[in-house]
Amino acid sequence: MNQTATAPTTAERLKSIIGGSMGNLVEWYDWYAYSSFSLYFSDSFFKDTDPTVRLLNTAGIFAIGFLMRPIGGWLMGMFADKKGRKTALTFSVLLMSLGSLIIAIIPSYDSIGVFAPLLLLLARMLQGISVGGEYGTSATYLSEMADKKHRGFYSSFQYVTLIMGQLLAMGVLVLLQRVFLSEDQLHAWGWRIPFVVGAMLAIITMYLRRSLKESSSYQNQKNSANPLKGTLRALAQHPRAVLTVVGLTLGGTVAFYTFTTYMQKFLVDTSKFSKPEASLISTLSLVFFMLLQPLFGLLSDRIGRKPLLVAFGILGTLVTIPVLNALSNTHEAMPAFMLIMLALVVVSCYTSINAVVKAELFPANVRALGVGFPYAIAVSLFGGTAEYIALYLKSQGHPEWFFYYVTVCIFISLLIYGTMSDTRKSSKIEDEYTGEV
Repeated sequence: MNQTATAPTTAERLKSIIGGSMGNLVEWYDWYAYSSFSLYFSDSFFKDTDPTVRLLNTAGIFAIGFLMRPIGGWLMGMFADKKGRKTALTFSVLLMSLGSLIIAIIPSYDSIGVFAPLLLLLARMLQGISVGGEYGTSATYLSEMADKKHRGFYSSFQYVTLIMGQLLAMGVLVLLQRVFLSEDQLHAWGWRIPFVVGAMLAIITMYLRRSLKESSSYQNQKNSANPLKGTLRALAQHPRAVLTVVGLTLGGTVAFYTFTTYMQKFLVDTSKFSKPEASLISTLSLVFFMLLQPLFGLLSDRIGRKPLLVAFGILGTLVTIPVLNALSNTHEAMPAFMLIMLALVVVSCYTSINAVVKAELFPANVRALGVGFPYAIAVSLFGGTAEYIALYLKSQGHPEWFFYYVTVCIFISLLIYGTMSDTRKSSKIEDEYTGEV
């Protein structure tokens, strides 16, 4: 018989949450460096006279990277439930490092022809597997290491470091644009620098993660005789939780990628800002977005998870079309920044707590798989394709159709939010500890 899990001490919680979060930062820096620098490297891998078509091809590979995320969510989730959260987290960052290194050294289309975009595709596939496993495992780990009263707050740091990774990628871009390199140098070779940096940081993080403390939730069930733990058959025993993960992710992931990764291109391609101006606006908005996450996570510990999700669904449905229409006709930096921030405040009601909500839906023996796999499917189908759909509709002369697409996705998730229970009051994580309920 397994012993009941013992809650970690406050010092152990903080050390593990900081360690897990820093690894998450590096993973997402590597992932977002692709999107941040695609304005500069798209012409190195694709030959087309239309800049929008080149971006469309680059966004297509970005979307294919997302299609690999369910594979990562499945493999790493299964691995984390069977062999431990720490081991899976260490391996995922190794894969990310390999993908970044490949991108850094790929010759251009002029040198090796069609092999250039094929190697780019291979690298993004590896990164897709890595980040697909990273989300579910890190969400599980951070949620398990947090205590009941502060679980929303501590778990929000997954998105703090996710956004920080994106912010770091944008910050590197701004520094290279404004301080170190010229426009021609960035297009010629400077875009390779962030991928070299990412590969090196990932290797360092891999060693740091080896010293993390394993969660009590995993330790309690690791010697379980249950042959189904960490398998799809075990996950199939929780159909409502799986569908809830997909439904609550749909609108949130589309909104998140619309107002973060795609927004830089939107400001350049639609609002006609210069590349440095668009990068600066996006970077500043991400700083404030990052700072909002712990505040909303803390709020969820006070009022519950469901009220925040419902608020995102209602407000997102109401403001998305007006905000995107206004941004399309905005050519000054401050109004553009304020409009983006309005949208990101709304999106924070989802991003700050989505990790902990999903983790609280599943028991420990299938938690990493349950969080990562259905989430990765939803993100691949909707989040990873958002930028591609937006660029495609623009190329067809109907950019406003994308605004309605985002709104409909958010509304569908709102229907899920209205019918699900508040996981703060019914957390399966809490059942694994004694003396904390």
